[in-house]
Amino acid sequence: MVSNMIVAYDGSKQSEKAFRFALDMAEKYAARMTVVSVASPGEPAMAVEMEEMLDNAKEYFEGHYKCLRELAQQKGIEMMSEVRIGHPADQIILAAEEKQVDVIVMGHRGDRMIQRWLVGSVAKRVIAYSPCTVVVVR
Repeated sequence: MVSNMIVAYDGSKQSEKAFRFALDMAEKYAARMTVVSVASPGEPAMAVEMEEMLDNAKEYFEGHYKCLRELAQQKGIEMMSEVRIGHPADQIILAAEEKQVDVIVMGHRGDRMIQRWLVGSVAKRVIAYSPCTVVVVR
């Protein structure tokens, strides 16, 4: 049974598809849904840079979250959201552990050039180390 889920969201077409898939799942199981987005700092990151990056990422993703919340509300689903900083796979796994979720839903890979080059390495890492079921949407 699915009662609590995370949707990994980076603004790409793949993450949009994953969100819509998760929305149907949440509706079917009456599950709680948290959308998690991760900003990746350069190495090594300074505390001031991290704070500024988090502020910028929150501002960027809030525009996306507004549209996602509207879609969720249409299906009667309350959507939570959060922005984290760090390696995307590590932060998604950490969020899943902290929230004790039943499933992580994510896209296969993002649209950005570096993400294409990595060929889904975030998804591979989440699958390998996740404490729960992972659904990868293509």
